[in-house]
Amino acid sequence: MSSKILTTPIQNEELESLSIGDIFYLNGYLISSRDDVHQRLIKQHKKLPIDLAGKAIFHAGPIMQEIEGQPGKYRVISIGPTTSMRMEKYEKEFIAQTGLKLIVGKGGMGQNTVAACQEHKVIHAVFPGGCAVLAANCVEEVEAVEWLDLGMPEAMWVMRVKKFGPLIVSIDTRGNNLFEENKKAFNLKKEAIVEEICSHVDYLE
Repeated sequence: MSSKILTTPIQNEELESLSIGDIFYLNGYLISSRDDVHQRLIKQHKKLPIDLAGKAIFHAGPIMQEIEGQPGKYRVISIGPTTSMRMEKYEKEFIAQTGLKLIVGKGGMGQNTVAACQEHKVIHAVFPGGCAVLAANCVEEVEAVEWLDLGMPEAMWVMRVKKFGPLIVSIDTRGNNLFEENKKAFNLKKEAIVEEICSHVDYLE
């Protein structure tokens, strides 16, 4: 198992060296991009206000606080991951149109995202749930916010991060999917375990 630091702009060769289950950290730019951002680009065909090529996005809805005496400047109070599968219907095209290299979120993603990760040399990684304050502490500065009209959770927050993580690779550039592999491993054990349990349990008909 490897443990390394990726820095934006991320290169294909760096991603190709990672496999599902590997742990790494991120330096550079991380931009929150969740449901409404995906819909605006893919469904409404609106141009993104930020160039995501070589960068990382975070499926997250942060809590931000405007810095007193500095209008338009914010600090992160909390930023935990949201469920990545909600973006599955848009992610393949989102990857193709933006040139992003890293997706961070919670839980797994499906076959469309797997195919896009293979084709465009992208990885999906999970950030541990329940660690939103830890994530906030990894943010050095909130450099900008775009599409704030969507509301604080849905806006695009441009954050510069330092050793953001730990991040666990869930989809690698070869199309391996950690969550699907874990399901297969579970199902191999499940039948024998269920049979053993049922042999000790009776029920009324």
